[in-house]
Amino acid sequence: MTRPTQEIRPPVVSVARLAAKVVLLFIAANLAFAAWNPSGLGRLSLYNRLFPGRERLPFGESPELSYNLGLDDLEAMFASHRISSEPSRPEEYRILVLGDSSVWGALLHPEETLAARLGDLVPSVCGKRTRVYNLGYPTLSLTKDLMILDRAMRYMPDLILWPITLEAFVRANQLASPVVVGNPVVARDVLVRSGLSSQGVLPPTLPSFWARTLIGRRRALADLVRLQLYGVMWAATGIDQVYPKTYPAAQIDFEADLSFHEEAASPLDETRLAFELLDAAVRIAGQVPVLVVNEPILISRGNNSQLRYNFYYPRWAFDQYRGLMQQRALTAQWEYMDLWNLVPADDFTNTAIHLTPHGESMFAQSMAQAILARGCP
Repeated sequence: MTRPTQEIRPPVVSVARLAAKVVLLFIAANLAFAAWNPSGLGRLSLYNRLFPGRERLPFGESPELSYNLGLDDLEAMFASHRISSEPSRPEEYRILVLGDSSVWGALLHPEETLAARLGDLVPSVCGKRTRVYNLGYPTLSLTKDLMILDRAMRYMPDLILWPITLEAFVRANQLASPVVVGNPVVARDVLVRSGLSSQGVLPPTLPSFWARTLIGRRRALADLVRLQLYGVMWAATGIDQVYPKTYPAAQIDFEADLSFHEEAASPLDETRLAFELLDAAVRIAGQVPVLVVNEPILISRGNNSQLRYNFYYPRWAFDQYRGLMQQRALTAQWEYMDLWNLVPADDFTNTAIHLTPHGESMFAQSMAQAILARGCP
């Protein structure tokens, strides 16, 4: 007599046990990720492969309109830039342009920026075809520029142009840039390697173990993915920032205020300015010449303009800074140009350092003349 077949039932899965396993695996993944602390994820990019490389480092405050966003990952920033796909060639003369939002090109299309204009005005140097790269990034901080320069040296430049302004020297601004905040390990390495940690430039605090976990880095990882997705629209439109039809004009009327970062009409306190970062940049550049340029600023003719040049600078502070820069440039033998009053007030847009396309062309023409006047190395 045949026995009836016994029904085989799947084992009962305990929801509590399954949940516990998931939690343990999640914790293990976070601990492993934090211990591994990968720094090269940003190099995994669709730019310069599936999409064209960007003309400037990614930055944006309205991603859905600009198809761009600010990142905390310096490697990802460079991986999205066209410079990472263009190796140095003997027949090329490569120029890197560092600086703040005026160099990056606030309210300017990529082809209107200082770097783009220089590429048009100086097509060749000493018989070599010129390639000019825009490595400016919004925020005023010499430390941020130093980090970008240090990372960019692997692309073997022939000349570095560095437009600067007084506000970028203020020590209180050095660690405030998102590039510095988001890359504390890189910032600390650059500052220590340059010998600046012993000269009053405090390296940023390193991230905690928790901050290195998947949970702690979830925003940064999400931004990496979002940047890749915005590459579709960048490739289709060439748009990388918002271009409003109207915007608030740069301030030209002021209160009777002589203050500059809590100083008022006194000798400018040099100890509160990070001049040593310029020396560090020259050391990082090595044999590559660095041309430092005091960039154009708005010179107001409005109310109390006899006291202040613009929103940033009372006249006494900026005049003393110019004198200090000239003196230090002579002592250190920097290549230095002072173009602070080159551009008329009508050729500034929404701040005292952002130029119109015409103002940018004026600036680029002076820079082009300086490059050609240097002669062949």
